[in-house]
Amino acid sequence: MNERERLGSRLGFIMLSAGCAIGCGNVWKFPWMCGQFGGGSFMLVYLLCLLLLGLPVLVMEFAAGRAAQTSPIHLFQKLQRPGGKWSFMGVISLVGNVALMAFYCVVTGWIIYYFYRFLTGATDALGFVPMITNPGVNVVFLLVTVVLAFVILSFDLQSGLERVSKVMMTLLLVLMVVLAIHSTRLPGAKEGLAFYLVPDFSKIDGEVVVGAMNQAFFTLSIGMGSMAIFGSYIGKERSLMGEAVNVIVLDTAVAIIAGLIMFPACFSYGLEVNAGPSLLFDTMASVFNHMAGGRWWGTLFFLFMVFAAMSTVLAVCENILAMIRELTGWSRPKGAVLCGVGIFLLALTTALGYSVFHFQPFAEGTAWLDFWDFIVSTNVLPLGSLVFALFCCNRFGWGWDSFIEEANAGVGMKVRPWMKPLFRYFVPAAILFIYVYGIVNFAWK
Repeated sequence: MNERERLGSRLGFIMLSAGCAIGCGNVWKFPWMCGQFGGGSFMLVYLLCLLLLGLPVLVMEFAAGRAAQTSPIHLFQKLQRPGGKWSFMGVISLVGNVALMAFYCVVTGWIIYYFYRFLTGATDALGFVPMITNPGVNVVFLLVTVVLAFVILSFDLQSGLERVSKVMMTLLLVLMVVLAIHSTRLPGAKEGLAFYLVPDFSKIDGEVVVGAMNQAFFTLSIGMGSMAIFGSYIGKERSLMGEAVNVIVLDTAVAIIAGLIMFPACFSYGLEVNAGPSLLFDTMASVFNHMAGGRWWGTLFFLFMVFAAMSTVLAVCENILAMIRELTGWSRPKGAVLCGVGIFLLALTTALGYSVFHFQPFAEGTAWLDFWDFIVSTNVLPLGSLVFALFCCNRFGWGWDSFIEEANAGVGMKVRPWMKPLFRYFVPAAILFIYVYGIVNFAWK
């Protein structure tokens, strides 16, 4: 490979990192999990998990990536002390990113399909189940997603991924604010806002805590090196705590605004808030079909969903491409073609999982999507975050002093000495406890 590429600006880094974090996790998964786990109760625990667990791990990923100046495939090998045994995490990072795209590209294809249907006005008989059980729709729109992503990634970093991410993220934020203002002015919106924003402490239990932690890691894309790669693309002008705070604020704002769009609309039209994965599709389609000018509101809504989903697809596929290029020495265009073909073939399991490739890995009604999500959300993200915490904060890994030197280089917010117990002890202990609790209580059958 040639000399390592660089992002052109701090704004590009923030928008690209936020774009990786902001996606289906914010506007598809977060609202339906929030609806199923009690609204404001889930929101409260989720915010605590972001602050106490997500922020420290995000700083660690940025710091490790900037120090190593390499993708996650070689990051641990480069930073570990002589005789260290951390290289396995590079392979797990690659597996985790690929497994994420095995279902994420399919969900993005669903969103593009809904945008297309609303744009053309063909919303009659539009539904979640008819869509996911239609092999043609799934394969075609999966192909559209993968081709679009890797065509953009075949260009150099600044003229391709960075430029597109700036435009998409800016338009995304503007569209979301417009739709949230419209939704909160609907009749009955007050009840939806109360459900969404006022916590009911009696609903907080172990299942809510596990769901909130996994969602926090999923929405930030931390634990599998997705953020470390962007740390490797920036200089040392800014310290990393402040940059991590900026990314989390943007990410959380999008998730909260997504709820402000959906929950007032659900209560206004008497629709179920605990519909699960179909909430975004069936529920919001019903809302738009009963709304004055609903075709155009729906088109705008799913357009911003396309921006949100594609920002993450681009960021994670950039991570996969970077790792494959470091392993092979391929050029961007060649790597983009071969990575695109590989991800498309693997994602066919999810695309055809409700019609052709029947597979029920866990409880009744589960499919390939649930299998890939289990690998990523339930295992790779929390365990990867645990590994980053142990690696960055202990002498048997990279070491606290080395981590602090890198994280605090440059101007801006610093990791303070009083934070050491939080980073070194609380974060790994909390992740391990919640992970074990979640596995023990997982709905296997």
